Amino acid sequence: MDNQDYRQKLAARLAALRVQHNRTLEELSSLSGISRATLSRIERGEVSPTAEVLNQLCIVYRMTMSRLLAEVEQTADNLFRVEQQTLWQDERNGFERRMLLPPSNQFRCELIEGKLRPGAYIEYLNPPVQGLEQYLWLCAGGLTIKVDTEIWTLKKGDSLRFHLAGISSFSAHASLGAHYLLVVCKS
Repeated sequence: MDNQDYRQKLAARLAALRVQHNRTLEELSSLSGISRATLSRIERGEVSPTAEVLNQLCIVYRMTMSRLLAEVEQTADNLFRVEQQTLWQDERNGFERRMLLPPSNQFRCELIEGKLRPGAYIEYLNPPVQGLEQYLWLCAGGLTIKVDTEIWTLKKGDSLRFHLAGISSFSAHASLGAHYLLVVCKS
């Protein structure tokens, strides 16, 4: 699936979610803190949402970003060939996210590959699901993660487990960036 096709499918899914939750653009704007105009452009597929915007929408819909994106992505039963692993990009923030193993009703965990360009910084004001269990292994580069009041700085080969709560941020090393694998477990 190419980037344009993916953006259109994501736009359609976001529009359908809003309708399923009986929300107008104004109501969704008020709940998410995203302008009505931006929401409208996203739902028409004119712009691709940033990671922060998707997170805000996931909070409103009470679902993880992975679950939302999995609903857009093509899936197979248990084996996911490289051509089935969809890539989503937040070009503004320098974030690349490949879904290696998508969420499933039959499994508790999903596997994500993330890449942040050097110096990239992403902040989430709220987690889509409080207390979400996550495991991260840093393949390359450096990464500082802040979750609520805790801060960890990881170097290549380090691993970290945490429960997502409160404000969180991911800050890539200034010259090396960050490349990591993330396991997200639903409760």
